[in-house]
This record gives sequence, C-alpha cells and structure tokens, in this order.
Amino acid sequence: MKRGRRVVSVVGATGLVGSEITRILFLRKFPLKRLNLFSSGKNSETEARVPGIVIPIRPYSLGAVRDSDIVFLAAGGRFSRTNAHRIAGSGSVVIDNSSAFRMDGDVPLVVPEVNPEDAFNHKGIIANPNCSTIQMVVALAPLHRRYRLRRVVVSTYQSVSGAGLKAVGELATHTEASLCGRALEPVEFPREIAFNIVPHIDRFDDRGWTFEETKMINETRKILGDDSIRVIATAARVPVFRGHAESVFAEFDEPVDLREAREALERAPGVKVVDDPSRGGYPTPVDSAGRDETLVGRIRLDPSSPRGLCMWIVSDNLRKGAALNAVQIAEQLV
Repeated sequence: MKRGRRVVSVVGATGLVGSEITRILFLRKFPLKRLNLFSSGKNSETEARVPGIVIPIRPYSLGAVRDSDIVFLAAGGRFSRTNAHRIAGSGSVVIDNSSAFRMDGDVPLVVPEVNPEDAFNHKGIIANPNCSTIQMVVALAPLHRRYRLRRVVVSTYQSVSGAGLKAVGELATHTEASLCGRALEPVEFPREIAFNIVPHIDRFDDRGWTFEETKMINETRKILGDDSIRVIATAARVPVFRGHAESVFAEFDEPVDLREAREALERAPGVKVVDDPSRGGYPTPVDSAGRDETLVGRIRLDPSSPRGLCMWIVSDNLRKGAALNAVQIAEQLV
C-alpha cells in the first residue's frame, strides 16, 4: 500500500471486538480518510460514539464496502467464510478476527511484534490470531530467538468477554442470582460460570481436545515459523469480565539464564515485566484491562531442568488479544 489516508470499514461494529477496533483506530490516530461501520445483521444498534463524533452503523452489504482500502471483520467465522473472499476480490485488504482462515496456507497469521514481515505476503486476507495465542507468543518470541523454543505447556484462565457480549451479560446476571440464592440455567456456557471454572472453550474433538486448545497449538507454530515446537494446552473459562491469564512452562534447546531471559522480556516490544512477587508485584486481569502491553510476571527457572522457564502472562483479550493486534496489522500495511 502507498502512504496516505485510508478508507476503512469495520464489519461487526456493534460487538465487543468491533467496537474496540473503532475506539482504537481513533485512539492511535490511524490515518483515516473515512470510517464506515457495519453490523452483521445481529444487532439493532444504529450508531457508535467516539470522541467528538457520532458514526452511523449500517447493515452490511458488499457494495457498501467496495471502496474500502482495509476491512476489519469482527462478525464471526461463519460470516468471514461467506464474505471475506468476496470483499478481498473487490480490492480491499481484509483483516479477519475469526478463526476461519488462520491455518490457511495462503493467509498470513500475524502478530506485529513477532512476525510483521508476514503481513506483506497476503493475497487479500490477513488473519488475526486467537486471543490466548497472541499474548503467549508476544512473550515467548524473544526467548525463542535466543534459546530456541522446543516445548510449551500452557493452562489458560480466560475471561468471559472472549465469548462475546451475551457471555458478559450471563456472568453478571448469574452472579447476582447466585448471591441472592437463585439458580439459573447456563445458556452461553456449558456449565454455570458464576463462582466457577469451566475447562471447556469451543467444541471438543474426538481426541478430547477443545478447538481452543488446538488453535493455540497450531497457531503458535505458524506464527513462530517452527512446526517442530511441541505445545500442550488446557483452556478454561473463569468468572472474570475482561483479561486472560496464562500459566506457561517453556522448554528450550539451550540452558536458560534467568537474568538474561528477564532482560530479553524487558526489551521485547509489547511486553511489560511486572515481577516482584514478595510485594504483590505480579500481573492480574484487573491490571491488564485497558492496557496495550502484555504483562509478564512470576518468571522463574524450572528446578528440574536447566532448559525450562515458567511465566505468568496476562493481557486484555479485547485489546492486544483482538482489536489492538488487528489495528497494528493495518498500521504495518500503511
């Protein structure tokens, strides 16, 4: 793309991620010539308010986005599979937030702090990775460059906002009901989410893995460009509104020097080290809300292996885990 202001469209602008993309475009002063906002037909909201301006939200149609330079899709996998290639065929670059094309060999999967050059290898569509994968690879990438990553064992503690607006509402209403002694049947989750932890995100396959866990395995390898990396993931939903946390064990080809590893993380773009546990200095989802950085703490060596390192990684799943990463991809292009 040549330099200059862009015509940008956001499809799914009434949802959590779409509305966050809209806010971040203005917050980061993206070079907008015009911003078009569209619903995917699921919501009756008609306008979005950003500082100093009200933007109408119109029903999506292919004709309405044809003149867009960049189109952000935040309307789910089914919508993307139906419409992304049509939009790209009209000359727009599509940045897709769904899982529809992440493992497509012709579609780059990009985290700008990790593999920015891949964004320029697109054929009209660029995929935004899974929220839990993004924050993990941002922290692992500088260590992979130094020690070469061989194996990752990760357990996630994912907030309900990762499941959408209705899921946020269910946590709120079920928490209130539970405190009042009333029982409500879960709708957005397979089990009760209030005051509970549910080790089930997305569907199970015939091997007993959820698709969320499989995404982390495959996407990590693709982003880091190394299919030999072994990844084991367990994904759980927790009763937190915003912010994902992960317990990560990483094993490398070479012995890890703790001080050197910490310094690599402190220098890494998009990472903030918060690691003074004796004084409560460790990151939590509350700390990550509204922040762009991925927060890393509880950094410690594996006592059973000189090649192992343990970390606690936290990030705002709606920002770096979704909207911010998508906008950063667009910034790479312009």
